Amino acid sequence: MELRTLRYFVAVAEELHFGRAAARLHMSQPPLSRAIKRLEADVGAPLLVRSPAGVTLTPVGAVLLDEARALLGHADRVRVRVSAAAGVATVTVGILGDSTDPGLSRLAAAYRRSHPGVDIRVRDADLTDPTCGLRAGLVDVALTRAPFDETALTVRALRSDPVGAVLRADDPLARRDRLRLAELGDRRWFRFPSGTDPVWQSYWNGGEPREGPVVRAVQECVQAVLWNGTVGLAPLGHDLPAELAVVPLVDMAPSRVVAVWNEGDTNPLIRSLVDTATAAYRP
Repeated sequence: MELRTLRYFVAVAEELHFGRAAARLHMSQPPLSRAIKRLEADVGAPLLVRSPAGVTLTPVGAVLLDEARALLGHADRVRVRVSAAAGVATVTVGILGDSTDPGLSRLAAAYRRSHPGVDIRVRDADLTDPTCGLRAGLVDVALTRAPFDETALTVRALRSDPVGAVLRADDPLARRDRLRLAELGDRRWFRFPSGTDPVWQSYWNGGEPREGPVVRAVQECVQAVLWNGTVGLAPLGHDLPAELAVVPLVDMAPSRVVAVWNEGDTNPLIRSLVDTATAAYRP
């Protein structure tokens, strides 16, 4: 199995849709579909159940997803250590959240102009690690959302976004102009896997213990709401399917977009990137 093919599979498994996975991978859908079919042939079993609405994982696919994530994580760590040993002018940026954020686009353009010789590598993280692999040494700096455990980290606030409850459009509460967290207390919420940063988990659960499906990626959250009527939270202004609605929460603290790096890291490329991000994300 090639690492590239495993990355393709993880993208499809997390997006649960070939079109969205192709967009995330910056490729067209036909070669992505062919690569997954070749992978299924190599494995000797179906990995996905395809339907007009998207895809679901087979039991074999679920096992491969866990193993592929672990293998790709190890490969990323190898790449980071080798680059550091070679002294290559490289910055690895972890991104969690909306990759279409205009602040991110402005940052990429500005940093490319000011540092044309620097190789920028991007690691798209899932929702289980708000530091995007920073503590594991997978990235040099993360563009993410707070709050989370900031021990031994340096955090620079870039922007604050109000938060709303994500509901199915046919939910009676979706017609409201605003909501309070208490009005959602009897609903099922999506949760993150065991071991997820408790500060991060508590924030996205509105500060209360919740029951509901466990999710890892943004698209899994979306599907949990669409299929099960699960309640989730999201920053206002994100693009969502027409079948969903976001109702502002009046008693929910804003979600802070932040840049974060390891405390004591004096790499000047990180500091220049954070300084550029401070201007690029300014409302």
